[in-house]
Amino acid sequence: MTKKAIWIVDDDAIYQIIVNKIIQRSEIFSRVSSFKNGKEAIDYLHFALEKNAALPDIILLDINMPIMDGWEFMEEIRLIKPLFDKQIIVYIVSSSIAVEDKNKSKSYENILGYLSKPITTKDLLLISLND
Repeated sequence: MTKKAIWIVDDDAIYQIIVNKIIQRSEIFSRVSSFKNGKEAIDYLHFALEKNAALPDIILLDINMPIMDGWEFMEEIRLIKPLFDKQIIVYIVSSSIAVEDKNKSKSYENILGYLSKPITTKDLLLISLND
């Protein structure tokens, strides 16, 4: 099984450090990149498409972020998705337990699941096997 590249899109710097450590310790993924909002991640996706750089296999996406939130990010991804040469799987990772958010996440074909913070090594294993 080839290791996958994973992105974390979350504005919480402390959470990012924790998740990065969990991901690195798990040794499940080949690469981990972090972005502090949806716009940063979308800008990098555009850059990667232009430069033919590696795209992520999986994105762990927070919903509530400044500049561009998770839902706005998903709308942007929907527009550029035809340009991707592979499927990018998205998991919503949120501290929100709002039923509306869980239901809304089901309306996007790219979103494979909804995980509660904090994410665990077990979550990462399930993500890596779910592809």
